[in-house]
Amino acid sequence: MSLLPLSAPDIFLYAIAAAAILIYVPYLLVALGRAQVGYDISAPRAMFDKLPAYAQRATWAHQNSFEAFMIFAAAALMAYVTGVNSQSGVLAAIAFVIARLLYSVFYITNIPILRSLMFGIASFGSGTLFYLSIIQVQG
Repeated sequence: MSLLPLSAPDIFLYAIAAAAILIYVPYLLVALGRAQVGYDISAPRAMFDKLPAYAQRATWAHQNSFEAFMIFAAAALMAYVTGVNSQSGVLAAIAFVIARLLYSVFYITNIPILRSLMFGIASFGSGTLFYLSIIQVQG
């Protein structure tokens, strides 16, 4: 019996949507940093060196979020399509979303050890979904 009112497939889809939104959370601080230094609409990428350190780290967190999202989306869609319906799958999807949120927080606040830990947890979540999907189609 699940503790959540949603099915595992529903959670996989909501987790994909949440992960897509999380890509842009760090970018809010990039926008703040750009506003602080004076936004140059003619060369927005050339402003990077002028940004405050937190906004530079937010840029990197934003870029890394795209990379992590592609892998997670594939893993969660595989779990959805293959009919993974386990607590392990649900926990992996939820752990990914939470870890990616904290990854950005720790990146922006410059806490590298916790950032790396969150990267590992999120990667493990994606890997778990791939593994469960493969087991599902073999079983």
